[in-house]
Amino acid sequence: MRPLRYVALGDSLTEGVGDPVGNGWRGWAALLADGLSEPSAAFTNLAVSGAQTRDVLESQLPAALALRPDVASVLVGVNDTLRNTFDIERIAERLDRVYASLTRQGAAVLTACLPDPGTMLGLPGVLGNPLARRQRAVNTVVHTLSERYGAVHLHAVDDAWIMDRSMWSSDRLHPGERGHRQIALRFHAMLAHRGIATEAAPSPEPEFPPPTKSASLLWLATAGTAWVIRRCNDLLPQLLRLAATEMRHRAKGTCGRLDLRATQAASMALASLSVPAPMPEQQSVPEYRSVIERPVPERPMPEPRPLAGQWPLPEGLSVPGQRSVPGHQPAPEAA
Repeated sequence: MRPLRYVALGDSLTEGVGDPVGNGWRGWAALLADGLSEPSAAFTNLAVSGAQTRDVLESQLPAALALRPDVASVLVGVNDTLRNTFDIERIAERLDRVYASLTRQGAAVLTACLPDPGTMLGLPGVLGNPLARRQRAVNTVVHTLSERYGAVHLHAVDDAWIMDRSMWSSDRLHPGERGHRQIALRFHAMLAHRGIATEAAPSPEPEFPPPTKSASLLWLATAGTAWVIRRCNDLLPQLLRLAATEMRHRAKGTCGRLDLRATQAASMALASLSVPAPMPEQQSVPEYRSVIERPVPERPMPEPRPLAGQWPLPEGLSVPGQRSVPGHQPAPEAA
C-alpha cells in the first residue's frame, strides 16, 4: 500500500512565493497536499521561481513522470508573457505535450487561468494592455487544452478574491498566505467532487500574521529590485515598442485590431497542434484506492478531440486556419 502521489510543476506561484514559513516558502500546493488523503499524500514540489513553459517541459516534466503521480498540477505561463521571446504557438505546443504526457500516464492534471501581471501591478493602459493580451492568449490555450484532456481546471482570473488587495503579497504579483489558501481551497473542492481529495479542506484563515510593512519594504528593496532590473534588461525594450504601438492605435481608434490579432494568434496556435494517437483507458491503481475512505470510480481517459475546424474554443474565438510549425518565427503582435 502506498500513499497518493502529488507532484506540483510550475513557477514561483506553485513554489509558494508570498507564503513564507520558516526560511522557505509553503504555498497553495503544499496546503492542498495536506488535505488529499490519509495517510498523507507523498508530495513533491518541482516548481521553480521564474520557470517558463519550456522549463516545465524540458526539466520538470521528466522528473514528474519518473514519480508516476496520481495528481499533478501545472500552473505556468505568466513568466512567458514577461519575456521578449513570447510566442503563443510555442507555448501551446509545450503545454499540449505536458498535459498529454501526464494524462496518458494516468494522473489527474490540475490547471488554472491566471490574471495578467499588468493588472496586478496597476500598470497604465499603454503598458498593461499588451501584457493583458498576452495573458488572455495563454489563458485561452490553457482553458482549451484543459477541456481537451479533462483537467481539473480553475478559472481563477474571474474569482472575486483576485481583486482583493489583502489576498496578495507586497510585490502585488504573488498571493499572500490568504491568497494561497484560496487557491488550495478551490482545487480541493474540485478534487473532492471527483472523489480524489478525501481529507479536510485547508482553512481559509491564515496561520501566521502578514509580514510587517518594514519587512515588505525590505523585500521590495532587495529581491523586488533585482526582479525589476532583470525585467528591464529583457522585457522593457520590447514593452516600450508595444506601448508605442498601443498609443498609435489609440490615436486612430483602432485598438480593437490589436485585440483581434491576439485572439487570432491564440486560435492559430491551437490549430497548429498535431492530433495525438488515441490514449488508452486509465489503469486502476489498487494501492491508491486502498488509502481512500470511499471508492473512486474508474475514470476513462478523455478521447482526444479533433483540432482544426472542430476543436471547441472559448466563445467568440475562431480558427483562421492551420499553419506549419517548422521554421516558425514569432509573429509580430502589432503592426
